[in-house]
Amino acid sequence: MAGGLWRACVDPGELENTILNLAVNSRDAMPAGGRLTIETSNAHLDEQYAAQHIGVVPGQYILVAVTDTGCGMSKDVADKAFDPFFTTKPVGRGTGLGLSQVFGFVRQSGGHVKVYSEPGQGTTVKIYLPRFYGIADGTASPSRPASDILIGKLSDVILVVEDDEQVRLVAVESLRDLDYTVLHASSAATALMLLDSHPDISLLFTDIVMPDTNGRQLADEAVRRRPKLKVLYTTGYTRNAIVHNGVLDSGVDLIGKPYSVEDLARKVREALDRP
Repeated sequence: MAGGLWRACVDPGELENTILNLAVNSRDAMPAGGRLTIETSNAHLDEQYAAQHIGVVPGQYILVAVTDTGCGMSKDVADKAFDPFFTTKPVGRGTGLGLSQVFGFVRQSGGHVKVYSEPGQGTTVKIYLPRFYGIADGTASPSRPASDILIGKLSDVILVVEDDEQVRLVAVESLRDLDYTVLHASSAATALMLLDSHPDISLLFTDIVMPDTNGRQLADEAVRRRPKLKVLYTTGYTRNAIVHNGVLDSGVDLIGKPYSVEDLARKVREALDRP
């Protein structure tokens, strides 16, 4: 449980049933055993994210994340996960209504639900519930305080590595808007070729969970070739789950998805400026 957690106004029984449904799915995805992580935190979904996801209202949310280390799902399966009666379980093992009930509860509560999953790598389901400000003030989310965005410089060259094309292009566009020079790759193999041919690359910005070679393995090899290279990781899985499951060390630079342009600008600057 996060410290200083905001409040949400939702039906407690429905929330309990939602977490139970997700936990049961996680259990079934880990028949040989594994690790289940349930956590909460405060979150903010910005205008850029809302524009890419129909029905999402920009603002402040309470995040409830359920992560397992199970079999994971392909993108096609994950896209259908909340459809009524859709299930990958054998006959008699499930109705396919559990996740559709989760989706219905979250949407009725004015929230948003997002799945991050990779085959063989586990799954994180993130539930965003609108922050509640009290009866007197209503439930509308106030505008986020304006912040000075840390602008980069063209001499800082960033290599973005992300296998999801849409996510990669958004990251590239955001970094270029921040005045960085950006190269990008969809795989670790392509990233290493770019790294060898562009000695001016100063930061590797890589997704952690990718097919074939993951972000940690890519970073290890990249730093072996270029010891002064800075690394910033990103993932849709939660930091607690990534660290607790031994994928990353606790002290690395990491930004979770989804991230705002302001957060990206700050984390990139911190990684580049770190001795």
